[in-house]
Amino acid sequence: MRLFEMRPKRMTPAHQTSDFGELVCSNSLKSEKENSASWLLKEELRRLGSLCLAAAAETRVPAGHALSVDREAFSARIAAALEADPLIEIVREEVTEIPRDGRVVVLASGPLTSDLLAADIERITGSGRLFFFDAISPIVDAETIDMTIAFRASRWGSSIDGGDDYVNCPFERDEYEAFYEALIDARQHQTNEWDNPNYFEGCLPIEEIARRGPDTLRFGPMKPVGLTDPRTGRGAYAVVQLRQEDLRADSYNLVGFQNHLKYPEQKRILRMIPGLQKAEFLRFGQIHRNTYVNAPDLLEPTLQLRSDPNLFFAGQLSGVEGYVESMATGLLAGWNAARLAIGQAPVIPPRETGLGSLTNYVSGAESKTYQPANITFDLLPRLPEEERRRFKRDRKARRARQCQRAAEAFDGFCQEHAAAA
Repeated sequence: MRLFEMRPKRMTPAHQTSDFGELVCSNSLKSEKENSASWLLKEELRRLGSLCLAAAAETRVPAGHALSVDREAFSARIAAALEADPLIEIVREEVTEIPRDGRVVVLASGPLTSDLLAADIERITGSGRLFFFDAISPIVDAETIDMTIAFRASRWGSSIDGGDDYVNCPFERDEYEAFYEALIDARQHQTNEWDNPNYFEGCLPIEEIARRGPDTLRFGPMKPVGLTDPRTGRGAYAVVQLRQEDLRADSYNLVGFQNHLKYPEQKRILRMIPGLQKAEFLRFGQIHRNTYVNAPDLLEPTLQLRSDPNLFFAGQLSGVEGYVESMATGLLAGWNAARLAIGQAPVIPPRETGLGSLTNYVSGAESKTYQPANITFDLLPRLPEEERRRFKRDRKARRARQCQRAAEAFDGFCQEHAAAA
């Protein structure tokens, strides 16, 4: 197998290394809380032997119920595994045209697909280029956080290792109002592309959230619930949480603080956060463009292009959003490509499973209004009417039952394909 990667010969606006699996926007792979939708999808990928989740387990950093990783160590683990595999030849050059000579090809060019390759995808699929704008959070030097103001705690004390995984910067009301006013008046980067940006709703810049009203941040990334300021013994008016960025704990990212402000503005405004008055920033927030295809018009549930079964789409390019969702479609596309190459039929995971529901959405959603999606319970099929009535007033029990049903279906799927799973 030949694996093409254009970095480091050609870099993207957001990547910083040439390693595989570099996490650009955040270091979080979302919730590990049992019976959550993200947990369900990760459990299925573990059953299938996901290299990415194995690397995540090895490079995990404290983050409450979230699976967060040391980004550099994570991508380095993946790169080392690929480089050591005797069946993989790594080619460091840009692909500008997709091979159409009968070879089986998986396109997983990520959110920052180069212009030449994107143009060839448009030509082959006969569809226009789709994209949305995604965001990156700032990272701060841990030694410059004022821990006489900031405090360690996880919301509601929820943590795998005791309850102090996050650093929290608490606001009084007057501090929050001054911060809010500075934020909505701040200067943004301006280019022609940003006249009418199509943001992904699940990753809005903080300035866009703020423009929806003065309390939107307090009910979003700055919500103070579940946290008590040890200086006062009460909850703060608002809180900014910082999550450990690496295994050395020498840097932290500002959770949910992706933005598109000019760098001097970021430095000025983020230093208004209590505890960050003298902060040194290792990286400022950024916005970048994510490319994807209109999958319902183009792809089968196997992730094959309908007009060319030898061509598979995977990751964010296939029309999913999120690291774990990209890992899931990548694993399935790679598995199916390998099956096709040895003369076996591609597989479709059961509809009841997280992976099956995700590919069902990708291939079967309404194409006119199609938007990339994270894994959610809305994508999973509804329970039978009798079970819905039984769990009508107990959402927690209903979701646990959906996960149980998904696990049962996935067990059968894995047993059927035991050699590959």
